[in-house]
Amino acid sequence: MGLPSLATAQVLMRSGYITFPTPNSVVVADFNHDGATDFAISSYSSNGGGPGIEVFLGNGDGTFKSPIKYVVTNGAGPLAVGDLNHDGKPDLVASSFGSNAVVVLLGNGDGTFQAPVTYGTPDDPGPVVLGDFNNDGNLDIATGSQTNINPSVAVLLGNGDGTFQEPAIVTYPPYSLPEAFATGNFNGDKNLDLAVTLGFISSDTVQILTGNGDGTFSLGASYTLDPFSVAVVAADLRNNGKTDLAVAQDEGGSLAVLLGNGDGTFEEPVEYDVGNSLAPGFPATVAVGDMNGDGHPDLVSVPHIIANNSNYSAVYIFPGKGDGTFSSPEISYPAASNSSPQGLALADFNGDHQIDLTFADEFGTRSGVSEYVLLNTGTVKFSPFSVLSFNNQKHGTTSPPQTVTLTNQGKANLTISSIKVTGQFGATSTCGKTVARKASCTISVTFSPKSAGVFSGTVQINDSASTKPQAISLSGKGY
Repeated sequence: MGLPSLATAQVLMRSGYITFPTPNSVVVADFNHDGATDFAISSYSSNGGGPGIEVFLGNGDGTFKSPIKYVVTNGAGPLAVGDLNHDGKPDLVASSFGSNAVVVLLGNGDGTFQAPVTYGTPDDPGPVVLGDFNNDGNLDIATGSQTNINPSVAVLLGNGDGTFQEPAIVTYPPYSLPEAFATGNFNGDKNLDLAVTLGFISSDTVQILTGNGDGTFSLGASYTLDPFSVAVVAADLRNNGKTDLAVAQDEGGSLAVLLGNGDGTFEEPVEYDVGNSLAPGFPATVAVGDMNGDGHPDLVSVPHIIANNSNYSAVYIFPGKGDGTFSSPEISYPAASNSSPQGLALADFNGDHQIDLTFADEFGTRSGVSEYVLLNTGTVKFSPFSVLSFNNQKHGTTSPPQTVTLTNQGKANLTISSIKVTGQFGATSTCGKTVARKASCTISVTFSPKSAGVFSGTVQINDSASTKPQAISLSGKGY
């Protein structure tokens, strides 16, 4: 069954996972070649069993197996994924701030990786990105030195067998701290270029470095940004063959879009606010994907929100108009409490041909979960959209119901073929077989533990908005 054209994109909390403390980055790939998307996260904290890299293999339904863990001495920073040795198996690269090095983990193709190998870099490497910067057909590593003495951009040239040449080739941008990298062909020549966000005291810039084709770069134009612009992505936001930039401006509370002119220069930044005066948002993440299936790239960010003396995160989706501008955001919140997202990745985790998302939560160890997976439910909105939790229910009894509101935000009637519940839970519904456009119905869930313990389950909804069942995750504790 083909998917309908979606007018909106909603996301639903599907699962959360405990990781090493202080995760900071996440990348996605099919690490074991089973057709299901997997993800890897990095952590730089040694408090509580880390730091290192953890690989979560997907089950194909939006859930993931327990992680395979790799300890990285002195911490793992931002991650990148690519085939470094031409064997068709995804490999991993991470910066290691505490070791003045990058670490390389070559993939075995079954979801496991070889032991980390380190390569020296200038002091305090931070952002990392892969690209063929000398046009020899092999992936190279670019990283940014965040030392206060000589901040720089360093490139380790790849040999094509998973090893890299040392010492690094160093380029010095204007004196400042490199915060984030994005790579692309900005000026139409054969060489890859870099966009580097640079941190100053009262403002940031995005500095364009045009590639010379040998691993070195020349200074291009620069553009003023708000402070702490810690994430940048390069993408064609207009489907016109020109590369554009989107930047997360943490302290500015906005996303900045710089449209490319195709000659290595960009238009001045246009800002899209995240949060508001009552609940300011601080975005440290940005990604690009067609979240609503209309053929236009959308902007996605999961900012840290502060409201009423509490911290939480929300998912902001800015629908693209196809011309490099974006509509007001569609917001799903709260994604998590006590939350500070530092890494974001988009992928189809459940095989329904709709883009889902996962983010790493730096504050996650406060609430026990530090990696979240949210599934794209298309035109179907659930409220609340997080896991329904039942606590301290006497076994042999049934809890009061908790209610989820289902809203059809599509342009046509939503057909529901079945609603099923798994686990020690029960569900009733007012939805019937059809939910009219813009109409809502309710699903009431109860918990009936048969014994003491912690239990999980789902409400599975088969409907015309998706080729796979929509899922409401359930948890309960009986005594």
